[in-house]
Amino acid sequence: MIRTFIDAGVLIYAARSQGDMAEKALQILEDENREFASSIFLKLEVLPKAIYNQQTSEVRFYEAFFDEVSYWAKDINTIIETAYEESIKFGVGAMDALHIASAISLGATEFVTNEKLERSIHRTQSIRMISIHS
Repeated sequence: MIRTFIDAGVLIYAARSQGDMAEKALQILEDENREFASSIFLKLEVLPKAIYNQQTSEVRFYEAFFDEVSYWAKDINTIIETAYEESIKFGVGAMDALHIASAISLGATEFVTNEKLERSIHRTQSIRMISIHS
């Protein structure tokens, strides 16, 4: 099994089910050879806004994904320290660094994002990055 950490944008595309990016996101999420790792940071990035805006089907989608997550990042202090170092070393933004640090803490082998290759998240050398952006 491939332990995969999914970025927020990938979940958002999949939940909204529109266009090529959504198809690529859904292919990743439906891949039976994957097991998913996640964190409260990812949940915080996608779920509260959907709840606040009463996007019921989107909320159900996110909750179903989070229910299927096999590995949850829990050592928040270590994750924050690792994220800080990730930001310094590679110039990665704060939230992306928290996601990367969470993925690393869980032994994820890949990180799937919707970000274009020229974005700072792709500078990391700490985990294999895969972009669904064509």
